[in-house]
Amino acid sequence: MHLDHVSFASEHDGLQATAARISEKLGIEPYDGGVHPRFGTRNLIFPLADGHYLEVVEALEHPAALSTPFGQAVRARSELGGGWMGWCVSVDDLGSVEDRLERKAVDGNRTPDDGVELLWKQIGVKGLIADPQLPFFIHWLSPATQHPSARGAESGVTISALEIAGDRDRLREWLGTDEPKPIPEISIAWTAPHGTPGLMSVTFETPRGPITL
Repeated sequence: MHLDHVSFASEHDGLQATAARISEKLGIEPYDGGVHPRFGTRNLIFPLADGHYLEVVEALEHPAALSTPFGQAVRARSELGGGWMGWCVSVDDLGSVEDRLERKAVDGNRTPDDGVELLWKQIGVKGLIADPQLPFFIHWLSPATQHPSARGAESGVTISALEIAGDRDRLREWLGTDEPKPIPEISIAWTAPHGTPGLMSVTFETPRGPITL
């Protein structure tokens, strides 16, 4: 189980403008990740080192954005002004997650600007909507060479830490583990949830030093 990516919902002026502000801070140019036809959303991808990426995502004027959990989550966060929507962990054993959550994963697909369709299954967005500190889960069907981070190996930018308002024991329960550090490659700083819990900030290590968004 590893961190796969973090999701930032578009702010009031839209996908491109939101991504441009992040690009200036991180020193990375995003690429067009394509439309999620099943979810009614689209994204821009910031590929990072160590197999991670940052997506900036926005809801489209499409029925799926109103009827699917992922579309609903994106739209709701953007309507609140945008910002960090959530985080996602990758799993090899999707069946155990489906058993624990007592529901089936849904199919996901999109075609980025290189024209090669990406395929995956995801689960847990309803949990994120109910309790925004919790990640959702992804299981990639496409090969690792097509992972969205593959273009970022030379960027020199990594995710080093997440700041989450919430409860670490609730996270361990959700992830199905008692490990003291369930996501070993990053640090998680916990703050008390004053109001709604959720992902508060992400710290990136860059050639220009640490940057926290």
